Amino acid sequence: MRKKEEKINQVFARGIKNFAKNWLPPIILSSLKKVTNKGIIWYGDFKSWEEAKRVSGGYEDKAILERVKEAAMKVKRGEAVYERDGVIFDEVQYSWPLLAGLMWIAAQNKGELNIIDFGGALGTTYFQNKKFLDAIPKVRWNIVEQKHFGDEGKKFFEDDVLKFYYDIETCLKETSANTILFSSVIQYLESPYKFLQNIKNIGFEFIIFDRTPFVDREEDLLTVQKVPPEIYPASYPCWFFSKRKFYSFFEKDYDIIAKFESPFDKANIPNSTFEGCILRKRKTI
Repeated sequence: MRKKEEKINQVFARGIKNFAKNWLPPIILSSLKKVTNKGIIWYGDFKSWEEAKRVSGGYEDKAILERVKEAAMKVKRGEAVYERDGVIFDEVQYSWPLLAGLMWIAAQNKGELNIIDFGGALGTTYFQNKKFLDAIPKVRWNIVEQKHFGDEGKKFFEDDVLKFYYDIETCLKETSANTILFSSVIQYLESPYKFLQNIKNIGFEFIIFDRTPFVDREEDLLTVQKVPPEIYPASYPCWFFSKRKFYSFFEKDYDIIAKFESPFDKANIPNSTFEGCILRKRKTI
């Protein structure tokens, strides 16, 4: 049984890696390689979170919520097709490996997807993939966010599928989510490894990372990310993770089902990439 599962995982991983190459036209692939976080810059090599925080505003800035809410409401009303980080897009920018992972997890669970989207704003990833998620027989999408985001989510966006919570513990008391998603969020936590240790202790069967910044060096890099005013005037501390350190953190407890690059993100930090991965808890014999 163990060998059969490993074989399935290997096939899935190869499929994720080759998806874009095999199915997207060359002109689209070429365009994806040119996409960057336009106007966003990262700077510094800070020694502590406090040091980085002193020269930045923080993610709690209310201007961020207002911009994201305005864009998300347009998507909900059908006035826009997609938003990300408060920016409206003319077409949905899919993370195909992430979507494939979500569908694969649902297939492992007899057509059910019960996921915690940690830091999921007002439903960016949910609405991004809703067309495909609607084909899954049973979906529960639980967003855990800061209170000011959670309040707006409960008031304007919550329904029978999309739920909002202020912490993971409360969510798990109400529903048995077996998957947790971190899409462009773990890098903004003050103590990411301490937090991720708690996630491992909870024992989620699946952990997904998407749009996570990495740097090719032995230790993590702490920077400040500055967002241009045309998006929203904000800046906040941001980690670039050492690949070796990050993946080593999970290797005793989780199998790496797939790794993939994010085509929509690029930083001005040398030797950096934005990547994602799908992890599955290793079964004990």
